[in-house]
Amino acid sequence: MSARGREVDDPRRGFLIALLAAGAYMLGRPRDAAAGLLGTVPRPLPAGRSVHTHSGGVRVNGRPLNAATLIRASDVVETDADGKLVFVVGKDAFLLRGQSRLEMIAAGAEQFAVGTLRLVTGRLLSVFGRSPHRLETVTATIGVRGTGVYLESEPDRSYVCTCYGTTEIAAVGDPQSSEVISATHHDAPRYVLAAGSSGRRIEPAPFKDHTDEELELLEALVGRTTPFRLPGDAYGRPRRNTY
Repeated sequence: MSARGREVDDPRRGFLIALLAAGAYMLGRPRDAAAGLLGTVPRPLPAGRSVHTHSGGVRVNGRPLNAATLIRASDVVETDADGKLVFVVGKDAFLLRGQSRLEMIAAGAEQFAVGTLRLVTGRLLSVFGRSPHRLETVTATIGVRGTGVYLESEPDRSYVCTCYGTTEIAAVGDPQSSEVISATHHDAPRYVLAAGSSGRRIEPAPFKDHTDEELELLEALVGRTTPFRLPGDAYGRPRRNTY
């Protein structure tokens, strides 16, 4: 199925996830519930580690990835159709889905501080520390700081969901098409088009293809949590209150 064929998110998915989390909480095992939904109970990765989980074909700078691979802020990460990678670079954490190519550029000389991420193709969920970052796709540029963002990059359009925090979105080649999004919980997903009338290349989009549980996982890997509370409060830590 094409990416466009999957674009209308099934509202039952969020409802079922909420039921699962709430049911696990009623059993009095919230950390086990988190493990069941997300794999191992997430904790900050120890120093010297980048990879939380991976499956299928994944490469870093053209070399096959393994659990000990150290991913730096200037690396290129690629996944095959069956590939998936959850990883951390500095204070940022990422979930890269299949058939994706992610090119990173370091912020200055610090090898674990990402400045720019270029999603050439594919799908990426990211959570960021408080330093500024720039995200790029074929059709869009996005400025972020301490934000949760989900991206999909296709040749003719990009999908951008500001999960929480503030982003500045602009269409490549059309500076008149720009928008500042401030969100608390997936409030304003957008498509950014490769072509169209000047000033009209950013359009409303549905919520799709990423979850609050995935965001909680990523934030946990860097010692933070999301600003919203999941049913059952699976991780039981204070909410993040600054972006």
